[in-house]
Parts: sequence; C-alpha cells; structure tokens
Amino acid sequence: MKTSMFTKVTAGIALSLVTSTMLHATNGDSLIAVGAKSRGMGGTGIAVSHGAESTISNPAMITSVEGTEISFGGTIFMPTVKSELYLGAPGVDPKYTSDADMNMIPEVSVAHKINDNWYIGIGMWGTAGMGVDYRNVAGSPSTLNNTNMVTNLQLMQFAVPVAYKANGFSVAVAPILQYGNLDINYNFGGTVGAGLAQDFGFGWSAGASYEFDGFTVGAVYKSSIKMDYDGQLSTATAPFTPWAFPAPMSDTLEQAAEFGLGISYVMGQHTFAFDWKRIYWGDAAGYKDFGWENQDVYAFGYQYAQDNWAIRLGYNHGSNPVKEADGTTAAGAALNFFNLMGFPATAENHYTIGGTYEFTKQFSVDLAYVYADNNSETYGISGIFGPTTTITTDHEESSLSFQLTYAF
Repeated sequence: MKTSMFTKVTAGIALSLVTSTMLHATNGDSLIAVGAKSRGMGGTGIAVSHGAESTISNPAMITSVEGTEISFGGTIFMPTVKSELYLGAPGVDPKYTSDADMNMIPEVSVAHKINDNWYIGIGMWGTAGMGVDYRNVAGSPSTLNNTNMVTNLQLMQFAVPVAYKANGFSVAVAPILQYGNLDINYNFGGTVGAGLAQDFGFGWSAGASYEFDGFTVGAVYKSSIKMDYDGQLSTATAPFTPWAFPAPMSDTLEQAAEFGLGISYVMGQHTFAFDWKRIYWGDAAGYKDFGWENQDVYAFGYQYAQDNWAIRLGYNHGSNPVKEADGTTAAGAALNFFNLMGFPATAENHYTIGGTYEFTKQFSVDLAYVYADNNSETYGISGIFGPTTTITTDHEESSLSFQLTYAF
C-alpha cells in the first residue's frame, strides 16, 4: 500500500512538471494562494492550517496533520486582459483582447507526522507568472496592433519543509528549488525576441506559529530567488537604447522576498483568519528596474465547518505594484509600455468562495472559486509615441480550483 501511494505521489509531481502553463498576475506576479482551501479563504494561511496544503503558505502550519496527508489538484485560471495602444485620441479603436485566457496550474502537497514533535513535507506548485498573447491582433495602423506582444513567465517551486512542535509552538524551515522560464516577443519596426529562456534558482522559507485559547498567531518569511533568463530583458529593451535606456537591461529577474503575519480564531464551528504580507518588488532585481513598488497584501477568510463539510469565504486586496512612470520622458514611456502591454500585473481585489466535502474520514474533495474584478489603468507614453498618446489595459480574472485530499 505504501509503495502504491508513493508511486501515485511521484506520478503527480511528474504531471505537475509537464502540465504547468502560463499563469497570470494576482498579487503582482504571484497567485493569492496555492491550494483550494486557502484560495477559498481569501488566500489566508499564515495562521490557519490547511493541512498538507500549508507547505507553501507557512510551513509551520503542517503540524496540524495527524498522520500522513496528500493533496493533489489544480486551478483553471481564466484571465481577461485587454489593451489599447493608441497614437491619437483614446477610445477610437477597441481594446484588443489577449488570447492567453485559460491556463491550468497544478499543485501537489504531502505532509507527514514523524512523531509528536517532528513533521516533514514535500510539495510542488505553480506559484507565479504572467503573460499576454496579441499575436492575432490585426487592427488599424493607429494602434500598432498592440505590437503583437507575446509574453510568458512561468514559475514553479519545489520545497521540503521540516517542522518542530512543542507546547503549542511550531517552527519550520523549507529549502526551495524554483524553476522558471521567460519569453518576450513583439513587433516594433521588426520582430524583437530571443526565444524561450529557462533557469533554476534556490531560496528558502521559514515560519512559526503559536496556539493559545482558540487563537493562532503566525509569521512567515520567504527569501528572494535570483533568476537569470539569458537574452530576454536585454533583447526586449535593446530597441529602446540609448534614447530611452542608456543600455539594455540586465537579464536578471529576481522573485521578490516576502514577509507576512497572520492571526486566526476558532469559535466552535467558525474560523476567522486575517493575513498581512509585504512583497518586496521594489527591492528585487529586474522588477525595481521596471519601476515596481513594494506591495502590501491584506487577506480575510472565514470558514464554517460541520462534521463532514465546510464552506469558506474570503477577500484579498493587494494594491497595484506597477506604478505609472513619467510618460513624457522616453524612459518613462518605455516602462509604461512594457508594464501595461507585456506584464499587466494590475489585479487588486479578489473575492473568494470555497468548500470541502468529506466522503470518508480519509478522503475529501475541496473546491474554490476566485474572482478579481476589472482594474483599468491608463498610462502616458508620449515620450516615445508623441503628444496625447496613451496605453490602456483592463485586467479581470476568475479561477476554479479543485483538490483531492487523502489522509491516513
């Protein structure tokens, strides 16, 4: 039986590797959460345990597992991104819709209780990404056809947390291996692009929690992870040198560090949770070069649980980290062009609902739906394209998460 279960987990991890596709931004380029339970509660997970799924949100929270727990599932992600690059009066031509409108994001998590004090886990998830696809846009010359921009950033993380628990206090560390790939192509007086680039990077996370009188408080830190995508950013920014940028940008795109605090309270069948975290985009190589700012994220979650089922609600807000540069300058116009056309990580408000149904004490299914309402941004680009020119991008998201959990 153990061999069979191990084989299934291994197969799940392999499937995760081969099925990860382009993701889209939520809190910056990071998903609000990985796993159906956390997504159903607004992305909260720093101080509320979701079993094996907690491996990525706060590894200290896997100490709620009573034996061995395996969660496997994915998220169908359905973004709607529309952009208009207009060289005259805005609104004359329609916004063009990106064809990158449906993606599958996998996740698999395992947590095991070794004894009353020690726990270990393993997991692999699609955690972040963003991209657009305007290859099929064929508008009027005044719109530049959205430059036929195609971008694709994919990030997956593999982690092995080790946790210790005693007297209500839990602490954990987790080394992280990250795989990423990046591709940027567009037409700007000719085709610009260097083909797909890939890299691996290493980081770590550390978490802690303390339980008392129905309350749980938690904290988590995730290190930055340096990634180098050969030829991507340097090739993409080369047409804008030296008149906008003094030299092509570096190919380093560092995944930002994060720090978060959380608190939850259990009152009978009701659980209330709140998380705050700061994502340090403004300190991360690559992102800070594109003018991104540090982002505060606030998440609220609620759960009502009965014997064999639970319902969840949540809300997640993270202010747009992609700030408008001075579009009257060539450098500012170039930054606005790349940020809104190629990497519109502008979603802010997320509304969530989810639930769990236990078929047996060992087997359950989790569902979650997340909706991010439309956020429209208009930035100036007159420093490159002439007076009154702008770029406008609308960004809306919905996603459905499905997860199977087996405990033994």
